[in-house]
Amino acid sequence: MKLNKQWRILTVGDGDLSFSHALSLQFPHSQLTASVYDSENVLLNKYKDNSYNSLKENQVKVLTEFDVTEPSSWQRVASHSIDVVIFQFPLIPAFSDFDDFKQQKLSVNTLNRRLLRLFIHFAHQNVLDPNGPMLCIITSKDVKPYCEWDIESSLTQDLDINYLGQSVFNINDFPGYKIRNVDRDKHVKDTSGISYVWSAKTTSDELPHLSRPHYLSDNHCRFCRAGPFLTDKDKLAHTNSKKHKNMKKHHDDWMEYLKSETLS
Repeated sequence: MKLNKQWRILTVGDGDLSFSHALSLQFPHSQLTASVYDSENVLLNKYKDNSYNSLKENQVKVLTEFDVTEPSSWQRVASHSIDVVIFQFPLIPAFSDFDDFKQQKLSVNTLNRRLLRLFIHFAHQNVLDPNGPMLCIITSKDVKPYCEWDIESSLTQDLDINYLGQSVFNINDFPGYKIRNVDRDKHVKDTSGISYVWSAKTTSDELPHLSRPHYLSDNHCRFCRAGPFLTDKDKLAHTNSKKHKNMKKHHDDWMEYLKSETLS
């Protein structure tokens, strides 16, 4: 992840705020806005080691109870005042009990895609400055379930927003940042991450450090990140595989959701 020192940055869903704190050591505090999903009380009680007070003392704006799926949350940030919005390792929390899960009509895979799609859409609609690069960055893991979201191709379908490419996320570039388990006061081991980038304006030519994975090219299966297929027989065998059928179901579920989606 390469960030220009002149950019105005908004972080979202930054659990213990350690990523925002790492940014505050590198960027002018006036250019940084941090946000978390939790309330102030929940944040302070959940994470014994958090950066909330440190950021506030250094005049970094911190927004609590910021829900990326709600337009009202985005409207708390000055309109079109941001150059890049960053969402680190997003994942919907596990359902608290089986009854909650049964009441949910959408699959967990679809719910995670929806979370990321709304993040990208509302960021562009509400806070990204058309006079800037207009970047949305999502850093995610390259393992299940994250790699099953077709993150490069499915999130901005029918939106005037383009996937520009990706780069390896190096946690060492952000001293003090510790990745958390969702909803738990526990760090996870440093893991390889990939930062994916979208924009309604900037082109990939303007960000030469980004690359596009081979599985998005012809004669590959982007769902499964498989290929190239050397023969029609190889391609057919993959199409009939259990893995592909499972990924195709995720895709079909997502397309069904998009049919009924209403974006404000």
